[in-house]
Amino acid sequence: LISGSRSSKTFKPKKNIPEGSHQYELLKHAEATLGSGNLRQAVMLPEGEDLNEWIAVNTVDFFNQINMLYGTITEFCTEASCPVMSAGPRYEYHWADGTNIKKPIKCSAPKYIDYLMTWVQDQLDDETLFPSKIGVPFPKNFMSVAKTILKRLFRVYAHIYHQHFDSVMRLQEEAHLNTSFKHFIFFVQEFNLIDRRELAPLQELIEKLGSKDR
Repeated sequence: LISGSRSSKTFKPKKNIPEGSHQYELLKHAEATLGSGNLRQAVMLPEGEDLNEWIAVNTVDFFNQINMLYGTITEFCTEASCPVMSAGPRYEYHWADGTNIKKPIKCSAPKYIDYLMTWVQDQLDDETLFPSKIGVPFPKNFMSVAKTILKRLFRVYAHIYHQHFDSVMRLQEEAHLNTSFKHFIFFVQEFNLIDRRELAPLQELIEKLGSKDR
């Protein structure tokens, strides 16, 4: 899909799903169905599978994808170029994680995305939230945690599209970004994981991507 060392830069360490695990099989299934080109079908829950596990595997995958996409443009996303975390002039995000930072703080985009990706990584690494062992049940609050993770990951896509799309074009990464985002959107739509209001910064793009697949 992507070649060259430039494109494989990740911003944070990649989260690996253990080989030989059921989740690894699910990830392989997801990759195989993606290859068919029908994204609406690719995001559907495979027959007989656990919804939480399917959401967990895909959430890890989206984290890795966004990590890599953002990694390609980190040199253009600086304190100077992006003093606030925004998605166009109408949307600005302030960071709070509810534990370390309770009151939302205004910070630059690179700082915000660093906080955000570190926070997501901590959730994904928490075995009580994202159990990697077979038979360990998902916690009762799993769905609400997954929704918060996906809502926040969306903001990284929104920032890249609004503030750095010219860099993405120059790097010839737009097809990769569009495919990744389209997969993400179809996934969150299939399971109703992100509130429509949260998706507003990229509403036009979302409608355009969806209309091509009717």
